[in-house]
Amino acid sequence: MKPTLRKGERARKTRLRWLLGTACALTALFAAMAAVNASRPEPPISFDYDKLPRLGAADALVKIVEIGDFKCPACRYFGLIVKPQLERDYIRSGTVALYFFWKFYDAVYLNQGDEREIWATPGFLVRLAQSEGLQLDEDVLKRDIIGETYADEVIEQNRKAEKLVTATPTLFVNGVKFTDFSNYEALRQAIDEAGKKAGQR
Repeated sequence: MKPTLRKGERARKTRLRWLLGTACALTALFAAMAAVNASRPEPPISFDYDKLPRLGAADALVKIVEIGDFKCPACRYFGLIVKPQLERDYIRSGTVALYFFWKFYDAVYLNQGDEREIWATPGFLVRLAQSEGLQLDEDVLKRDIIGETYADEVIEQNRKAEKLVTATPTLFVNGVKFTDFSNYEALRQAIDEAGKKAGQR
């Protein structure tokens, strides 16, 4: 013989079942919304390319902005391994332009110190400029480094970078974030797709 439920207890169990059902439905709905949002690509980021140092043709269909850190070992890998491949496959032909700060780029990565130590001192950077034969006034360079002549520009770039990325290096291929920097085939695919889209405009 089944136990009989009182009217109030029956109502309470009905409400409980309704609440559980609603919670499950809402959970499924939120999961579906999250999946849709995760699959939806982020809108491209707009950069003022004219103000950024460039390697490659100004009218290249594909513009790649690198956000990096000279003390970052992964950035060193990108600079010394991936960048030369990009130069060979895309930049020399005018397909891609790469944006960063070029005078010290290769030299600093080749002479990168331990990321836990302070090594990029004014004296180190001036000696590096001398050893690389860079065509610049070394006294002015040292004065600008010590006096932080370009600090406002650097701070402005850092603020923008901090809003856009959580790790370095991060690339933006025609404004679209690309983080798998060590997967050159994936990068090639991203470049080729960006080039096709840009060519259709």
